[in-house]
Amino acid sequence: CDSAGRFWAGTMALDASPNQGALYMLDADLRVQKKYAPATISNGLCWSSDNRYMYYIDTPTHQVLAFDFDLATGEIKNAKPVIAIDSKMGNPDGMTIDTDGNLWIALWGGSAVVCYVPKTAKLLHKIDLPVSQVSSCAFGGPNLDELYITTANVDLAKEEPLAGRLFKIKLDVKGFPTNSFAG
Repeated sequence: CDSAGRFWAGTMALDASPNQGALYMLDADLRVQKKYAPATISNGLCWSSDNRYMYYIDTPTHQVLAFDFDLATGEIKNAKPVIAIDSKMGNPDGMTIDTDGNLWIALWGGSAVVCYVPKTAKLLHKIDLPVSQVSSCAFGGPNLDELYITTANVDLAKEEPLAGRLFKIKLDVKGFPTNSFAG
């Protein structure tokens, strides 16, 4: 949910066919609006602390888009790529943002979470994990300084015994509390 309490969700085709998905927004009046299309595998989504930008990942593009965001209306416009993830590193999946404005991105097939500065695309941190299918990350804990990292075990139960587990790492940065749906 964004800071105004609107619920955002992305879609994809069950077989991941290109350009069959979209990004939608559900407002407090329970109206659904398509906000961005086409997409293939909608994933990471978060907002800058000043609500001027919304960040979004369509996994096969290997990039993070920044949209100009209007908190009052929920409108997004002027999509521009701000981070490109080399396919050798993995596929960008779930994402969160810290209080310094840096993006933490899970790398499906990349065994890691990476942290980038969206204004410069500079890689700040890489957290290596003992599993390949890293799916998302979120800040939590009493001080919001613990990064919780989800993973999957699609066809990996024997090769990667820790696949599908939840990992936690304490960091020197903090995240934001989540927003609730206003409807």
